[in-house]
Amino acid sequence: MLEHNQNEEMKHIESDNTESVKKEEMQRSPKPKKPFKGRGFLNTVGAGIIGSVLTLTVLPQTDYYQNLAQPGIEQSAGDKGEVESSGDSGINPTTVSTSSGDIANIVEDASESIVGIVNYQQQNGMGASQAAQAGTGSGVLFKKDGDSAYIITNNHVIEGASKIEVSLHDGEKTNAELVGADPLTDLAVLKIDEKYADNLLEVGDSSALRAGEQVIAIGNPLGLDLSRTVTQGIVSAVDRTIPVQTSKGESELNVIQTDAAINPGNSGGALLNSKGELIGINSAKISNSGVEGLGFAIPSKDFQPIVKEIIETGKVERPYIGIGMTNLTDVPRQYLKDLPSEVEAGVIVANIDKTSAAAGAGINEGDVITELNGQSVADVADLRRQLYADLKVGDMIDLTIFRGGEEMTISLTLTSNAMVN
Repeated sequence: MLEHNQNEEMKHIESDNTESVKKEEMQRSPKPKKPFKGRGFLNTVGAGIIGSVLTLTVLPQTDYYQNLAQPGIEQSAGDKGEVESSGDSGINPTTVSTSSGDIANIVEDASESIVGIVNYQQQNGMGASQAAQAGTGSGVLFKKDGDSAYIITNNHVIEGASKIEVSLHDGEKTNAELVGADPLTDLAVLKIDEKYADNLLEVGDSSALRAGEQVIAIGNPLGLDLSRTVTQGIVSAVDRTIPVQTSKGESELNVIQTDAAINPGNSGGALLNSKGELIGINSAKISNSGVEGLGFAIPSKDFQPIVKEIIETGKVERPYIGIGMTNLTDVPRQYLKDLPSEVEAGVIVANIDKTSAAAGAGINEGDVITELNGQSVADVADLRRQLYADLKVGDMIDLTIFRGGEEMTISLTLTSNAMVN
């Protein structure tokens, strides 16, 4: 499990659309809920949220076979793939080739772009601090710029690292520089010398994917000994939404679902379409006993703008309220005696950044937020979704809250998460 910066975890709110996959099905155990006892309960909730960590492991995905060119009339092919014709039948010979759709060719072309990533973290022992291997994952070479080459991977693969080592397709190793990372979308970008990047994967359009399409996943399951393992499957669904716990709080990922074989270590690896294009970054799996074929990848339509911003600025800027939250439905009703019975959904403010817009506007711990700009807030994920999808830094918002049984509206101006230390 990777370490996380706990001082900032509850300072961000994020969003995503579509149906949700149950939290308890994801590969990690959420923190146990604490009894709600006024301010003490809220402090406990805040600490629980701050202690949450992302422990997703990624999976490879999918199966692909290009449709072979077919002659207009069924014939037996000659040794060179030509259709035999006889006399004046009017049938023109055609050549049948499988090279453009051959899965082995696609894998051979793409494999040199897949790298292994080793996360080293400082550990104290015998009075001295030294870097020790904390985990491994996968990454994808996708871009060159000047004397640098860039690698996409998952944030949870490199989080907490004091040193990041990249293992190339030929076994050569080099140190990588972290350009930037975004825990909320579980993405990170690394940089190495361009001389190591002879092959780059072309990024495709994930928005064109349909359920049932065949895809290929390449990664490093169970460590670098099984590097560039290839798995096949189909797209089980597009635009799924799954909940995750990150070092910046609870988040939701918009993902491609696939039925490919899933193993730890494939995190950050490539999901390819039938053209050999990168259309997803493998990121998560469901590993409950008896569950098979439920893997998830971050689609290219979502990772491209995030990666671009990280390369340009080293971070991702988002609107920031400055509160930590927990779902109203997670708190036993007996601890909310002042809240009107008709209020059944919303979020409870568990803690506040004392330098934030929320503190300046007069929001208190224990306030229950039920609406944002007149739109109902169902839970934490819903509030993040509204905040990040529809609003930007500098916008004025109205929060409808309940405090001590009284409904009120508090207005504030959104600031930037980039201002948070």
